[in-house]
Amino acid sequence: MDKYIGKRLDGRYEIIEVIGVGGMAVVYKARDVLDDRIVAVKVLKSEFLGNEEFRRRFKNECKAIAVLSHPNIIKVYDVNFGGNIEYIVMEYVDGITLKEYIEQQGVVKWKEAVHFTTQILKALQHAHDKGIVHRDIKPQNIMLLQDGTIKVMDFGIARFSRNTSHTVNTDRAIGSVHYISPEQASGDVTDERSDIYSVGVMLYEMLTGKLPFEADTAVSVAIMQLQSTPRMPREINETIPEGLEEITMHAMQKDPQKRYQSAAEMLRDIEEFKRNPSIRFEYKYFVDDNPTRIVKSIDRVRATDSYTALDEPEEDGEEDDKKKKKHSAIPLLAGIAFGVVLFTVAFVIAVMWWMGVFTGQDGDLIEVPKVIGMTMEEAKLQYPDFAFEIKNTLYNTAPKDQIIEQDPSEGSKVEKGAAVKVVVSLGPKENVVPDIVGKDWKTAKATLDGAKIQYEVQEREDEETAEGYVIQTSPAVGETVKEGQTILVYVSLGPSQIPVTVPNVIGISEANAKRLLEEKGFTVGESVQVDSDRPINEVLSCDPKVDSTVTKGTKVTLTISNGKAPTKQATVTVNLPKTSTPVYLKVYVDGVENRDLRTNEIIPSQRPQYDFTLEGTGTSTITVRISTNPDSGFADYAIYTVNYDSHTVKLTQQNEFKDPNANSSKPESSSKPHDD
Repeated sequence: MDKYIGKRLDGRYEIIEVIGVGGMAVVYKARDVLDDRIVAVKVLKSEFLGNEEFRRRFKNECKAIAVLSHPNIIKVYDVNFGGNIEYIVMEYVDGITLKEYIEQQGVVKWKEAVHFTTQILKALQHAHDKGIVHRDIKPQNIMLLQDGTIKVMDFGIARFSRNTSHTVNTDRAIGSVHYISPEQASGDVTDERSDIYSVGVMLYEMLTGKLPFEADTAVSVAIMQLQSTPRMPREINETIPEGLEEITMHAMQKDPQKRYQSAAEMLRDIEEFKRNPSIRFEYKYFVDDNPTRIVKSIDRVRATDSYTALDEPEEDGEEDDKKKKKHSAIPLLAGIAFGVVLFTVAFVIAVMWWMGVFTGQDGDLIEVPKVIGMTMEEAKLQYPDFAFEIKNTLYNTAPKDQIIEQDPSEGSKVEKGAAVKVVVSLGPKENVVPDIVGKDWKTAKATLDGAKIQYEVQEREDEETAEGYVIQTSPAVGETVKEGQTILVYVSLGPSQIPVTVPNVIGISEANAKRLLEEKGFTVGESVQVDSDRPINEVLSCDPKVDSTVTKGTKVTLTISNGKAPTKQATVTVNLPKTSTPVYLKVYVDGVENRDLRTNEIIPSQRPQYDFTLEGTGTSTITVRISTNPDSGFADYAIYTVNYDSHTVKLTQQNEFKDPNANSSKPESSSKPHDD
């Protein structure tokens, strides 16, 4: 059994069960006892606590998600670094991974694939706008909820794209080999377009049920990412619309410059496709504009370790060993010669370039760098040989102060000190989410359209909201959203009509009963507390009754014990002595006088009986004392045993009353027990 299950981290997070195991961490389902909610706790494996690389990646994930706030990205609630345990507390998502869904479906319907991809791209655009590149986009890192909502998670190897240092460890590719971009596979610099490539691979897999590249080893797959061309999706699944195939393959271009340059750009094509599924974009795929022309023998030397004479005619009979060696040696020598020629040419070109042959007599032309994505301050600091001027400012999805256009463009040749005019982003326009909760969808839609807020509608059952009315929004009403940001609007389908059976909650605690009922889809009303000798808060009954069949969402009312046994009544009848002398009575319950039952003067000849009622539980001994003087002289007259549960009163002792006004006065010989 896992050592954390049943434990409480920092006195707050009660670990329930393991829900996922990754390379460096274990994810648990837990209850936050302070906020009374279910959360996911990602705990760094103990064997990596001493590994600074893994600890850095773990902290990096938290740092990345902490700056993000989007309905399609997992939320982070709390973190703990240092000591004997490091963990991140995140939003708990009740669903499956997109990878599991693909495996279940085999081939995902193209409309579903588009729906999922749209949400992933919106999440990535939000992350990219914040300067964060995920770098490990794959269906295993995408959660799918029952209502079709997508949640992107696991930012463990994410990095901030605008960091001043872009150094990448090239001795190993970062990411999952089947989904990484060619630049990741080669250990080159990555940016937002690397995530776009991974989205393209996922879309390819959803539409075809197959990965574009598969091999026996990870290294082989990585090489295929760099060198091989995948089969066209429609060759595998002819039902895929041509426009969607074009979008998929355009995202998977090996050259980042030929790929979609942003998630927003890919989203625009998807929106065009959704409006017109028969659209064609006329993109070109995997076309080498400058194909390498090398003699076939050299190609063979570069492509394989053991040369096969594919261009030579086959000889009948056994081949002479000399001929074999000759055939093998020719291409090898040709390859060496060709390599020497290439090296010589490259060396000469480098020297000529250094001498300014290609840049003019004085070598005074320099290349314009790419400054899109930088701020003016960063551009001026990094490229002091240029004069940067702000040509215009525009509201844009890019972060405020970020350069979004430049003139001249990247790669242009200009003189040192030349002006580079740029357009700077004012950041996205912000709107406030209007109060549409509780309104019918027609009214809510008109309000959102009037405010020019983009939205996505998700329908779900709700026990408290009528069909067609808005349940809630995400972000919530009153929060600000940036221009172009999509909010989620949850619209009610009405109460659930699914039949369910009321579980047996009799005899368990109120808290456990509520939890069980809520897990079964019931709502729990205010409990009714009654007197009972059962333990306090134990459930005595419920309405509707146990095992009755009702609709999901029905309200259940619990009747619980207050831990106090109910009191019962018993009436005692005292037969008074036959005398005309006035008497006074006192009543003692278990030896303690009940002063409320002390009588005034009674004349027995006029009132032969004295009745009184008691409340209690179990049994009590009642002693009645009598006197002719209200202040003294009281003596035991009658003793009774009272059983409250059975309402019985039994006379156990009757004493003689001495009348001071008569020679003798005998009481009745006995009094019959009285039943109430």
